[in-house]
Amino acid sequence: MKRIALLGATGSIGRQALEVIEGHPGLELVAAASGSRPIDGLAPLTQVGGDLVELLERAEPDVVLNAVVGFAGLPATLWALEHGVDLALANKESLVAAGELALAAQRRGGGLLLPVDSEHSAAFQCLEGRARETVDSLVLTASGGPFRGRTRDELHDVTPEDALAHPTWNMGPKITVDSATLANKGLELIEAHFLFGLPYERIEVAVHPTSVVHALLRFRDGAVLAHLGYPDMRVPISFALTYPERAATPIPALDLASGLTLEFHAPDADTFPLLAFARDAGERGGTYPCAYNAANEVAVAAFLDGRLPFLGISEVVEETLAAVDGAHARDLDGLVEADAAARALAERSLLPA
Repeated sequence: MKRIALLGATGSIGRQALEVIEGHPGLELVAAASGSRPIDGLAPLTQVGGDLVELLERAEPDVVLNAVVGFAGLPATLWALEHGVDLALANKESLVAAGELALAAQRRGGGLLLPVDSEHSAAFQCLEGRARETVDSLVLTASGGPFRGRTRDELHDVTPEDALAHPTWNMGPKITVDSATLANKGLELIEAHFLFGLPYERIEVAVHPTSVVHALLRFRDGAVLAHLGYPDMRVPISFALTYPERAATPIPALDLASGLTLEFHAPDADTFPLLAFARDAGERGGTYPCAYNAANEVAVAAFLDGRLPFLGISEVVEETLAAVDGAHARDLDGLVEADAAARALAERSLLPA
């Protein structure tokens, strides 16, 4: 029996994780946390807000599923990795902000780091049992979001409702907006660098509108392995929680006779510059990825609140990255300081000139 602690229980990932846990007799939910919504009775230990690390220490889980949104999930990520507790990571922002610290914590703790993002779970599965030196490059796929094919001029007046109308995935508001700007793929690019130890020049992004292919691995002999499946987050959640069992899920098998279309396109970097900003932040290293994430969180919140136009999201991130010093952080306190400084600069960018 695996004892599961679920952080972010009321979000999109959290709700689907509950379904997976309830459907598997080998999984036991021992602790659950939410940001603000009541969850009394959901698990033996529950918490709304507060210090997630304290909850984890009381729960003593075998697996932590971190589905908290944003930088707030970082302390729980580091706790699990430091203590050798297997981590099912849906909180990509914590690895983006603290990649080097997180990997050092994992080396000390010795637990598993199992990605829950569909693309990284797919890449993890394609890589299993294969020597890393045989890998040529990784391709992460992106649906392109609701604004795929539009020009920058056509995005001046889009609303939060427009941005939240994702064509293939059912996700929370923040990640859905990130998908619309391609910031989500930028975060995943940085996350993949740390998860798989690949340099940025060997990680690509391809727009794949149907979201059937989740990742592709190119190998040095010219072969390409792809992970395919219907876009349903219960698959990577189940894979991470039941690893290495690969338990059954209620997801239908891919119908290859249904006329699947597997088309791929290069991302439109002019219309969606946040992907390029993420790559640049990752390549510069230090706390630039942390600043990228912080500025994006501030800008997306302002957009959803109606305080910033859609195209202003990338402008806030660009201005923030130009203003921060990007110095390396030696510990969590240093990252918290870098995050706060970037947020302050991003908030300043929201003020009228």
